[in-house]
Amino acid sequence: MTAKTDVPVPYGYATTAYAYRYFIEKTGLKEKMAALIGQITDVENTAQLRDISAKLRKAIMDEEMPKDLQAAITKAYKELGKKVGEKEPYVAVRSSATAEDLPDASFAGQQDTYLNVQGAKMIIQKVKECYASCFTDRAVYYREKQGFDHLDVALSAVIQMMVYSKAAGVMFTVNVANGEDKNVLIEGAYGLGEYVVQGTVTPDDYLVSKDKLEILEKTVNPQEIKLIRKPGGDVEEVPVPKEEGEAQKLTDEQIKELAGYAIKIEKHYGCYMDMEWGIDERDGKIWILQARPETVWSRRKAKETAKTEEKGAVTTDRKVIVKGAPASPGQVSGKAHVILEPSMIDEFKQGEILVTEMTAPDWVPAMKKAKAIVTDSGGMTCHASIVSRELGIPCIVGCKSRGAAATASIANGADITVDATHGVVYEGILEEAKPAAAAPAAGATVTAEFFPPTGTKIYMNLGDPELAEKYASLPCDGIGLMREEFIWTTYIHEHPLYLIKTGHPEKVVDQLAEGIRQVCQAMAPRPVTLRFSDFKSSEYRDLKGGDEFEPYEPSALLGWRGASRYYDPKYIEAFKLECQAVRKVREEFGLKNLNVMIPFCRNIDEARKVTGIMAEQGLARGKDFKVWLMAEIPSNIILADQFNEFVDGYSIGSNDLTMLILGCDRDNDTVSHIYDERNLAVRRAVRHLIEVAHKAGKTVSICGQAPSVYPEFCEFLIKSGIDSMSVNPDTVKFTKKLAAHIEQRILLDSLTGRGRQEAEDLDW
Repeated sequence: MTAKTDVPVPYGYATTAYAYRYFIEKTGLKEKMAALIGQITDVENTAQLRDISAKLRKAIMDEEMPKDLQAAITKAYKELGKKVGEKEPYVAVRSSATAEDLPDASFAGQQDTYLNVQGAKMIIQKVKECYASCFTDRAVYYREKQGFDHLDVALSAVIQMMVYSKAAGVMFTVNVANGEDKNVLIEGAYGLGEYVVQGTVTPDDYLVSKDKLEILEKTVNPQEIKLIRKPGGDVEEVPVPKEEGEAQKLTDEQIKELAGYAIKIEKHYGCYMDMEWGIDERDGKIWILQARPETVWSRRKAKETAKTEEKGAVTTDRKVIVKGAPASPGQVSGKAHVILEPSMIDEFKQGEILVTEMTAPDWVPAMKKAKAIVTDSGGMTCHASIVSRELGIPCIVGCKSRGAAATASIANGADITVDATHGVVYEGILEEAKPAAAAPAAGATVTAEFFPPTGTKIYMNLGDPELAEKYASLPCDGIGLMREEFIWTTYIHEHPLYLIKTGHPEKVVDQLAEGIRQVCQAMAPRPVTLRFSDFKSSEYRDLKGGDEFEPYEPSALLGWRGASRYYDPKYIEAFKLECQAVRKVREEFGLKNLNVMIPFCRNIDEARKVTGIMAEQGLARGKDFKVWLMAEIPSNIILADQFNEFVDGYSIGSNDLTMLILGCDRDNDTVSHIYDERNLAVRRAVRHLIEVAHKAGKTVSICGQAPSVYPEFCEFLIKSGIDSMSVNPDTVKFTKKLAAHIEQRILLDSLTGRGRQEAEDLDW
C-alpha cells in the first residue's frame, strides 16, 4: 500500500519469514521443537496441549538470537528513527505467520502484538516473543485442526511506528453479517483499538455507500471506558466522561475519509478487505494500521439455514429473551451453556450454545464445539464475530448495549433458539409455523417457472466446487468454464513445483481431482469444461513455495501464463499432474462428462506441443473427450484455420480479447472508457472466428457477462451463429429467456421476410 496507493500507512520495517527460519536452524531449535511436537498425541487433551505448547515457547525464549540478525534489526530501527525524527521511537511489534490469513482460514489473534516498545534491545526481545507466540495453545490447536505442519510455519515480525490513537477501530468492505458489498462498514471507539478487537467495548457502527461516499447509517453506542497510552509507553484503562461517551466517536468527515481509504485498499488488492485504523492524538491524522483479505464472504456460499434440532418441547410462541447485533447469520436451537469465567471452558460440550461476556483467542477449542454463540459485548469485528463466521456458525454480539446482557437473561441449560440472521434469541425450541397450502381453484393449472428450449446452449461459469450442488438446479446446459485456479486457492494453497520438490505430487492430483469431481457429479450428465491453470507468475508466487519457482515479470498479464507454461521444461512436470487429475476424474471416478480448455495459447506451435503432451498423458481428443481453446488473443482469431487442427472448438474470452484488440487495460481508470466488448473491431473478430470455425465443423462459445449485460450483444452473437454462451450463475435464467426471445424473433423475421435487408446492411 505504501508503494502503490496514497493510503496513509505508518512507517516501519519487517523481519522476514527467512529470518525466523534462520533463527530456528542457526540455534539448533528445529530438532528440539520436532521432538516436542512429536509428543502431541491428542490435541483435544487441554492439559497436554498446554504443557507442550509452554515447553515450545520456553525453548524459543531460552535461545539467543544470532548476532547478525540482531544487527540487522538494530540497523533498521535506527533508520526508522531518522525517518520519524526521533532517536528511539516507540513502535508496535506485530506478527503474522505463514499459516495465518490463508484464502480459506483467517483466525483472529493467532500470534501476538506488542505495543509501545522502545529501544533495539527491547525490539529484539519482542521479536523473539513473536516467534514464541507461534506456539500458543490456540495456535498449535488451530494448525493441528487445519492440517498444517508446525515446522513449515514461519513468522514475520513487523516493527511499525506507534500511532497514539485517540480513536481507533476496524472496517470492512463487505457487510460481514450478510455479505452485502455495496457499502463500507466502520466500527470505532475512543482510545487504542485493542478494546474494540477484544470486545471490551461496544463500538459505534457507521455504514457508508461505496458509490457516493454517503453515510447511510449510524449506530452510536455508549462507551464508559477506554484504553490509552501513558507518557512512559505503558497503557492504562481510564473512564470516559458520560457526555463524551454517549456522543458520536468520529466526525462525519473522518467517517468519509476512512471509507475512501477502504475503497482504495479494496481496489488495490482486488478483494473484500478487513482493516484496522487509528487517529493519532498528536495531529489528528488517520493511519491505516493493518489490511488483510476478508476470508469468509470472499469464498462463502449461502449455506442452508441450519435445521432446528428438536430438544425438549417445540413451540411456535415467539418470546424474545435478548436482542443483539447479527454477526454471523443462521438459525439454530439447543441448550444454552452460560460461561462467566475462562476456567469454565473445559466444561463446554459439543453442540451447546455458548453464552458469555466475550470470547478470546484461547476460547477457540470451545467455540469449535458450539452450535451458536451469543455475547454481551462486542461488534461485527470482535473476536467472537470473526471466529464464528470462519466456523460457519450463527453468532449474536453486543446484547448488553441493546437492552439486556445475555449472560444475565439466559438461564444456564435452558432451551433457546438463536436467530442470528435478525439478532434475536427466543425462549424454547422454536418451530416455524407453516401455513397450510391453499388448494388450487377449480380448473386452475399449477406450473413451475418455465424456460423455453433454445438452439443456443446456455452454459454456466463456476469457480468454487462447493457451489456446484447449489447451482445444479439452474436451467443451464452444463459448465462452459470451470476455473481450476479456485481449487488451488481454496484447497491446495501450495505451488505445484514445491509439492513435487517436497515429495508430495499426489496432493496436486488428488485434490484437483476431488474438486473437479464435485462439479462433474453435480452437473452430470451435462458437460463440464475445465480450463487448465491460468495463474500469472505474480499469483503463483503467492502460493506456498512459489518464490523459488516464479520469475518477477514487468507485465505478468502478458508473461509466463497459460499454454506457455505447460511445455516449458521448468513447468512441464506440474502440467502433467493437472492432466493426471483430469484422467483420474474421467477414468477412476467414471465421470466422462469432463472436457478441458487450453488458455492463453499464443501460436500454433504451442497448440501442437500442449495437445501432444496431453495425448502422452492419456488425454487425446476423441468422441467423448473434447479439447477447447480459449480464444482470447488476436492470433487465435487470425489463425483460427490453423488452430482448428488441434481443437474441437473455441470459447471466446471476451475480457482479454477486448483488451488485446483495443490495446486497452480494462482495470486502468484512465482508459477504461475505451474498453467495450461491443466495439466493431471486437465484433468483427468474433464473427470471423465463428465463420472459420464452423467451416471446419468446430463449435464456438463465449464465457463472460457481456451477453447478459448487453442484450444487443447477445442478439449479435446469436445472429452470428454462436453455438453457446457461458455466463455467471446469477444471470443464467435471464440469459436463457433472453436467448429464447431473440431466437423466436429471428424465426418470425425469417418466416415473414422481415429483417433480411437489415442483416445485409450491417457493417461487419
